[in-house]
Amino acid sequence: MTSDEFNAFCRALPATSHVVQWGGSHVWKVGGKVFVVGGWSDGAPAFSFKVGDIAFDMLISQPGLRPAPYLASRGLKWIQHCAAPGLAEEELRAYIRQSHRIVSSGLPKKTRRALGLDES
Repeated sequence: MTSDEFNAFCRALPATSHVVQWGGSHVWKVGGKVFVVGGWSDGAPAFSFKVGDIAFDMLISQPGLRPAPYLASRGLKWIQHCAAPGLAEEELRAYIRQSHRIVSSGLPKKTRRALGLDES
């Protein structure tokens, strides 16, 4: 996934915001909380995203995936897609969508409602 494709995909998710920080990484947030980070070093993409406990345990053993640097070392369940074969693009998109849901569901109800994310 190119940076343009990544940014267009994340922009289409509900109530997102974008900032470039941490040495040129594309950081996407919902309600001010990070749900995915994309970076391109020497043209090679790397995507870090939040996952649940079971997905974390399953994904860390797959080639091209690893616990996300910095985040996972602090006990957070974040995976980094960093090399081939990694995930197919549709799988990666599904995990990014899931990360958005995980992070947005952890926001206060008032914030979710203000962002139009409240499911009620």
